[in-house]
Amino acid sequence: MIDILAEGRSRARMPRSLILEPTRELAVQVAENFEKYGKYHKLNMALLIGGVSMGDQLAALEKGVDVLIATPGRLKDLFERGKILLTGCSLLVIDEADRMLDMGFIPDIEEICSRLPTSRQTLLFSATMPPPIKKLADKFLSSPKSIEVARPATTNIMIEQKLAITNPRKKREVLRALIASENIKNAIVFCNRKTTVRELAESLNRHGMAAGQIHGDMDQPSRIKELDKFKAGDIAILCASDVAARGLDIKGVSHVFNFDVPWHADDYVHRIGRTGRGGATGIAITIATDADQEAIEAIEKLTGGPIPRITDIDTATPARDKNEREAKGSETNEAEPRARKARGDRSRPARERAPRERSPREQAPQEAAPVAEVVEQAAPPEQAPREQAPRPERSREKPARERSGRERGPRGRQSEADTSSGIGGTQRYPAPQGIQPVDETLAPGDWAGPVPSFLNFGIPR
Repeated sequence: MIDILAEGRSRARMPRSLILEPTRELAVQVAENFEKYGKYHKLNMALLIGGVSMGDQLAALEKGVDVLIATPGRLKDLFERGKILLTGCSLLVIDEADRMLDMGFIPDIEEICSRLPTSRQTLLFSATMPPPIKKLADKFLSSPKSIEVARPATTNIMIEQKLAITNPRKKREVLRALIASENIKNAIVFCNRKTTVRELAESLNRHGMAAGQIHGDMDQPSRIKELDKFKAGDIAILCASDVAARGLDIKGVSHVFNFDVPWHADDYVHRIGRTGRGGATGIAITIATDADQEAIEAIEKLTGGPIPRITDIDTATPARDKNEREAKGSETNEAEPRARKARGDRSRPARERAPRERSPREQAPQEAAPVAEVVEQAAPPEQAPREQAPRPERSREKPARERSGRERGPRGRQSEADTSSGIGGTQRYPAPQGIQPVDETLAPGDWAGPVPSFLNFGIPR
C-alpha cells in the first residue's frame, strides 16, 4: 500500500486509502507501524477512533490524508456530519474480519463500502476463516485471491500449551501458584467478563503482584495508559477482556493465562497468539473447571490435538501470606475474650448465661387475659389499679386547663378522672348509630363514645 500510495498526491477530506479496525487499540497499533514503515515516504496519516477529541482528527483531514486508519463507529460519525468524502479511496483494508463479524460491524461496513468507488482494491485479513467470513468475502470482493500463511485456526508451534483443571473456588489460588512457579517476565491474563477483569486485578495487587487491567468499560486514555505501563514493564501482569485478544503486538510477552475458558474456540487461538510472536517462544496456560469440558473439546477439535494437562499444581499459601494470616488469627484470638466481655458473653449457650434481672416494667403476668375480656371486665372505680412503674412525665408543658384530671393509670391507660371528652369536662357523647353504649349505668364523666377499632373485640351490638 505504501509503495502504491507513493505515487500521487492527497486532497483535503478525501483519503486515498482506508484501513478498518475492530478496536481502538488495534487502530493505534497499525498507526504506529505505519509511521515506522512509511518513515522515508512523504505520506500523511490520520487516526480516527472514539474516546478522544475530534478536533485534531478534523484538522488532519483538512490537510489531506493518504492513509486513513479508523474504527467503523467514528468513521460513520464523521461521514454523517459531512466532514469526510470516500469517493477518492482506491484501497480498502478490513482487518480482523472475523472479529468485525462477531462485534456486529457488518452493517456499518456495508454502508461504508457503498460510499466507496467500485473500482478499488479490497483486502480482508483474518486469523480464522469461518463460513460467514467466506460469505463476506464473496460479497465484498470480486474474483479474490486467497493467501494462507498457515492453515486457518492453527496455533503457533512456538507456543507451549497447558491445561489446569481445578475447582471453581480455587481458580485464583491456582493462578497465583502458576504465576509463582513459572518464570514469568510479563503475562496477559484473559477473562470472559469485564467485572472478572476488575476483581482479578484487584486480587492480584492485594497479593503483592503488579497487575493492571484493560476492558471495554474503561475510557480510551486509561486503556492506552495501562498498555503503555505494561509495555514499559511498570506492571508485569495485564488482566484483560477480549478487547486485547486480537492483533495486539506486545514484544516479550512470555505467558498468556486463560483465567476463563473462552466461549468461542476461535478466541482461544487469538488469545494465546499474544505470546510466541516474531519467532520467540511462549507458554499458554488455561485454567478450566469441569463445567468447561464442552468448550475444551471444541478448542481441541479446532486446534487439531489434545492440550497437555497439568497435575502437580502447588496451591500452598506462600510464607508471607501465611505469616500474615497467623498474625491476624492471633490478634483475633486475643480480642475475642474482650469482645465477649463487652457484649455480655452472648456467645455462650443460653442455659449457661447468668439470669438478667428484669425491671418491674418488663415483668409480665403469668397469664395475660384476652383483649375482649379486658374490655368487658374493666375494673370498677373503687378497685385499686395494679401496681406498675409510673410513666415518666412528659417534658412538654400543657395548659392547666388540659392538665387537670389527666392522671395516667397502668401502662398509660387513662384513669377514671380522664374518661370524659379528653378536655377535662363531663360531657357524654351519644353512641353512633348501630353501636350500643357499653354500659347504661356509667357515672358522669365516663366515656360513652364508640369503641376504637383495635379494641372492638366481642363487644355486644
